[in-house]
Amino acid sequence: MKLLTNDRYDEYVAFLESHKKGHFLQSPEWAKVKDMWANEVLIVDDENGKIKGSMSLLIRKVPVFRNTIMYSPRGPVCDIYDRDTIQELVDGARELAKKHKSYVLKIDPDIPADDEKFTDMMADMGFKFSKSKNFEGVQPRFVFRKNVAGMTEDEVFMSFHSKTRYNVRLAMKKGVEARIGTREDLPAFCDIMMTTGVRDKFIPRSLEYFEKMYDEMGDYLRLYLIYYQGQLLSGAVAILYGDKVWYLYGASSNEHRNVMPNYLMQWEMMKWTVENGCDIYDFRGVSGDLNKGQQLYGLYRFKQGFNGDFIEFVGAADYVFNKFMYFFIEKGERMYRELRRKLFLRKHKGEFAPEENEQGESAPKESASEKTADDDTKE
Repeated sequence: MKLLTNDRYDEYVAFLESHKKGHFLQSPEWAKVKDMWANEVLIVDDENGKIKGSMSLLIRKVPVFRNTIMYSPRGPVCDIYDRDTIQELVDGARELAKKHKSYVLKIDPDIPADDEKFTDMMADMGFKFSKSKNFEGVQPRFVFRKNVAGMTEDEVFMSFHSKTRYNVRLAMKKGVEARIGTREDLPAFCDIMMTTGVRDKFIPRSLEYFEKMYDEMGDYLRLYLIYYQGQLLSGAVAILYGDKVWYLYGASSNEHRNVMPNYLMQWEMMKWTVENGCDIYDFRGVSGDLNKGQQLYGLYRFKQGFNGDFIEFVGAADYVFNKFMYFFIEKGERMYRELRRKLFLRKHKGEFAPEENEQGESAPKESASEKTADDDTKE
């Protein structure tokens, strides 16, 4: 087992930012955001002593029990078919599990679901994959991604569906403005995040959490704010890391949705992607249930309009260290998460009502806030 040491910090960051499977959730900055979790980083060197594989582990005590959960968001980072490297990382996690009394290692790698070579290999190594259709996992299993490699802004814009281009232009014509926010703007962003949470039935993050994220992620993070006639209508947190930009959190008010603020917001974040020479803009999660009658279909339709690729990942995979504790803790955690959500919605019932459109119908959800980047209901 080899752990990252301070003298190799810069090498590790360079490895993450340059690797095809590098991800901001594996970064040291993100580990600092999750300061309620312990962090250990496992590394594997090649024959020249350079890092060829890594896995950042977030470790957190489970309430009531003495055990901890071990989670590697979007890890590991390595050649995904290099079984020896992955096995070395897993063996290292197993050693750390003894130290931290971890009952499970959870991963949710950034790998398409149809990659049977990878899933068969991981299953053979002892990982158990779980399936989901909506946002049951920590990370979204279904996302939209747009490949903008080598494209100009004009080429990206013209690739959108015609209705989406129309809505972006409409927002500009109506005088909707996009601004880059500062730390001082976070309370206003959190206000509309609360509106979004009540409307879309999820528990929003606290102001303190977003302040911590803003401080630790530094230049990797941008806060986008969309105004109309001086009123904040929408906001988003975007992360640029390596060759990708992620739309991490989004929030919108229930007012003036007819001026299409969320369309302009997405376009502004995509322009940031192009400006920095990134290859991928990641819209993050959508539902895997594409039935037009289900509640989250509007979110799918909204993101589909930007003409990205609908991608299904392999999903969450668990490597169990303690089967007995795994059964009891996992079942209890799911019940606790749902109870917490219901209590939040009951507390805020009737606080916000969606604005009606000209036909007197509730405005459709163009954009819902994303599933959190790692939804720590245990915090």
